[in-house]
Amino acid sequence: MNIKKNDIVQVIAGNYKGKIGKVLKVLREKERVLVEGVNIVKKHVRKSPKYPQGGIIEMEAPIHVSNVMLVCPKCGKATRVGHARLVSADGKKSKMRVCKKCGEMF
Repeated sequence: MNIKKNDIVQVIAGNYKGKIGKVLKVLREKERVLVEGVNIVKKHVRKSPKYPQGGIIEMEAPIHVSNVMLVCPKCGKATRVGHARLVSADGKKSKMRVCKKCGEMF
């Protein structure tokens, strides 16, 4: 999965198409992501210490990872993601994500 927590993504399919938001949570086993301000649902909650009033609250629901695209921090456009392997001077290997539009590593 190319998307991580705190990434900025754009929704490319569904009712929220075109909306941009920050990834709040990644559910790897279900291949879903929770995006801030996207896929808002209403949930009925009973009184509890967390919700002393109870009632109906609005919250984000997860959407499938195939319905979002990563927004490149450099060019600011939704893009596909490639991967590059880097070897540092001390011999440590690392894997970086690469923007397919501008070639920037992040």
